[in-house]
Amino acid sequence: MKRFAALFAALDGTTATNAKVAALAAYFRTAPEADRLWTIALLSGRRPRRSVTATELREWAAEAAGLPPWLFEECYPVVGDLAETIALVLPEPTGANDRTLADWIGFIRARSGRPAAERKAAILDAWAGLPREERFLFNKLITGGFRVGVSQKLMTRALAQATGIDEAELAHRLMGAWTPETVSYHTLLQANEGAGELTRPYPFFLAHPLEDGPEGLGDPAEWFAEWKWDGIRGQLVFRGGELALWSRGEELVTDRFPEFARTRDWLTEGTVIDGEVMAWGGDLPLPFAELQKRIGRKTVPRKLLAEAPAMLVAYDLLEAEGRDLRAEPFAARRARLQAMTAILPAEAPIRLSPEVPFADWTALSTARAGARAARAEGLMLKRRASAYGVGRKRGDWWKWKVDPMTVDAVMVYAQAGHGRRATLYTDFTFAVSDGNDFVPFAKAYSGLTDAEFAEITRWVRANTLERFGPVRRVPPELVFEIAFEGIRPSPRHRSGIALRFPRILRWRRDKPVAEIDTLDSLRALMAAQC
Repeated sequence: MKRFAALFAALDGTTATNAKVAALAAYFRTAPEADRLWTIALLSGRRPRRSVTATELREWAAEAAGLPPWLFEECYPVVGDLAETIALVLPEPTGANDRTLADWIGFIRARSGRPAAERKAAILDAWAGLPREERFLFNKLITGGFRVGVSQKLMTRALAQATGIDEAELAHRLMGAWTPETVSYHTLLQANEGAGELTRPYPFFLAHPLEDGPEGLGDPAEWFAEWKWDGIRGQLVFRGGELALWSRGEELVTDRFPEFARTRDWLTEGTVIDGEVMAWGGDLPLPFAELQKRIGRKTVPRKLLAEAPAMLVAYDLLEAEGRDLRAEPFAARRARLQAMTAILPAEAPIRLSPEVPFADWTALSTARAGARAARAEGLMLKRRASAYGVGRKRGDWWKWKVDPMTVDAVMVYAQAGHGRRATLYTDFTFAVSDGNDFVPFAKAYSGLTDAEFAEITRWVRANTLERFGPVRRVPPELVFEIAFEGIRPSPRHRSGIALRFPRILRWRRDKPVAEIDTLDSLRALMAAQC
């Protein structure tokens, strides 16, 4: 754990990409293989399952520190992180422990399902043998909340430096449903060709947001445009008679979309299609909310299958007849995809993402204005000559989203943030007017500067009307412009409305509360979107 703690300190102590890569590469060259494997897993989102609840940890830490529970609870929001709070309040260690990272993770996994008294004794013993920095990491691991400011792409770059394996090849090998329990470090890096990896996807190629319009991209003839769909990015993989659907988060979601099982009858062996999984009705996609009903389910009832049938809107062909096509120009891959989808029967749950034709950038801008009518978020622009890359490579793929919808609302509740914002009120609940009442309809916590958050924090502390745990009710006086991507009915909310991706656009110091939007205006906006 000491070696891993030193790595964490090096990564946490710099914002320089090259320094982070160097620290990771040095670690991957010298750490025990089991620790390297778990570090790769942690940095790619594969965390050990939680074996102790947060409530238990709080109670045990307060007891070990000799603090009354209420005092520990007062410390927690000030620090803003449970793992760090526990590491800070516990007394100095009374022993020493030389377990490695892999050993500690094995220790954590072994506690799962054990009686509370046994788990408590084991955790207290672990805390007693760890210095503060290692306690913090241990707490992060045991709560399942381990995160560090290193992307998987950066980690892969460092691993490539340490091993001499090509970065793009490594990125592919690290995809799939592997875990440190099912694969060794050596097997993982030596192509990971086990039977469970037959349907392993390729790393996803991601687009950069286009902020200032496409005029700076050069000749329009070099670019292809299609709608930016609002669904779940996925790869449909068909190899060796096995079919799998992978989400962009490397989650195997095949069982949640049984409609795609039929595609075995029409696809050729060795096919990988990249596209957007959407709920579909007639000739248009259904709102994302319909697809969302299926996302969290392991099995989908027949009624939901009928109400929100899934469709893969295909926009790239990554493999055909077992041959990797990613190095070919996008135009060539698109032509092969078009030919493949053209012969699929009408009942196949795959359709080609249509091209949005344009002669010049002005015409493309006009087309973009019609995105919402097509139930899209905007446009995707892809250089016709571009290969299919790994991760977010700037220059070849761009997403040009439509301008968000906005509403003016008043803040009615505030809550402190987490981490470095633990001492600031940054999480707000907003309301619109409904006659003489204010009806809460959205929460948001991003979009303001640190200086604005600090000013609002002082105002909240001076104007709190009621306290509900960490939440403060405040008078409806501060007006904000809220941006969002979509609006839909929601029986779960008092307003009857739910927003998609709400965020604070600006603080409307110029606008009085009497001029904020109303619940009726939100309903009218919602009706226009349906």
